[in-house]
Amino acid sequence: MDLHSIDIKFINFAKKISVPFARLSIFVVFFWFGVLKVLGYSPASGLVKDLLSHTLGFVNPDNFVVWFGVFEMMIGVLFLIKGLERLVIPLLLLHMVTTIMPLFLLPSAMWSHFFVPTLEGQYIIKNMVIIAASIGIAAHLHPLKK
Repeated sequence: MDLHSIDIKFINFAKKISVPFARLSIFVVFFWFGVLKVLGYSPASGLVKDLLSHTLGFVNPDNFVVWFGVFEMMIGVLFLIKGLERLVIPLLLLHMVTTIMPLFLLPSAMWSHFFVPTLEGQYIIKNMVIIAASIGIAAHLHPLKK
């Protein structure tokens, strides 16, 4: 088998599994991290509470973290259900908007130096990969019928 044939086989394999694997990956991340928030074990809970105090200080932070976790779990599950992409991708983007806010509203927790993110900052910046995966899923949708 020559390099060209191997390349074609790999590309066809990648095309076949890319969307299912993206769906599964988003499910695992969102469901797992959501469960951690609901159970009170998330290392991100402090960050969520700090952000909440800067934006919606009147909301009970403990309840918010739990409901935010439920929201994440719901996003994860919805990504597993084919046909709900047009519902879940906007929910994911809403989630991403809220999770990027600490980069600007809590700079001391996000950056150790100029353009040097803390571990928490890296945690947020990696969400670009999740956004890219959801865009890849959306790119494989069929247009709605007129």
